[in-house]
Amino acid sequence: MIRAEPGSRIGILGGTFDPLHLGHIAVALAARDALDLRQVWLVPTRTPPHRSGTRVSIYHRFAMAALGALSVDGVSVSDLDADTTGPSYTYALLDRLHADGYRPAQIVFITGADAFADIATWRRYPALLDGAHFAVVSRPRQSVEALCARLPELTDRFILAETDEARERLDTAQTSIFLIDAPTPDVSSTNLRERLRTGASISGLVPADVERYIQRHRLYAAEISTAGHLHEHTA
Repeated sequence: MIRAEPGSRIGILGGTFDPLHLGHIAVALAARDALDLRQVWLVPTRTPPHRSGTRVSIYHRFAMAALGALSVDGVSVSDLDADTTGPSYTYALLDRLHADGYRPAQIVFITGADAFADIATWRRYPALLDGAHFAVVSRPRQSVEALCARLPELTDRFILAETDEARERLDTAQTSIFLIDAPTPDVSSTNLRERLRTGASISGLVPADVERYIQRHRLYAAEISTAGHLHEHTA
């Protein structure tokens, strides 16, 4: 597993990355810049708990995340969830980091506002919010401002990033939820899979290296998928 520098904070962006796209990268960079994170890890989840499954194996998804991170300063990929069994719950990922010596206030779990809007459905909510700071980034059709009305019970934990108070909260043991209003591309993995299935272009929606990787391995193409060919294994 990649190690953080001693005493530094790490950003964690978990997801299926099925496939990784520029929206994921934009969310990671928005959190990195707003909270001055020296390291952000992309963590491909092996078995998403809220979905029926992934289209391609964890190996392909890890490779795409690695390619997407190659040219992005301060962003790398981690296999933290690659060997887990059962559903990939956020609380379990945070528990693994705690067991490895990371304090909750040393971890910033990054997510889009669209995913965080359903935080009440996540396993071990609200206790999991004590396991890390959360950085929530605006997504098309889901602003961070709207979260305050949707989740009034979290009002005391919400704080706008890039403020003096936010800097102070980052340095305390109590975890907070940092709201980051930043533009991110209107792209989703679901839409990308449909475009690939029908032969439409995905140029400009995913990193160029990821697009080449998808084309090379014929991922998501037509009805018969070659998704499990790498290592002859599917997630």
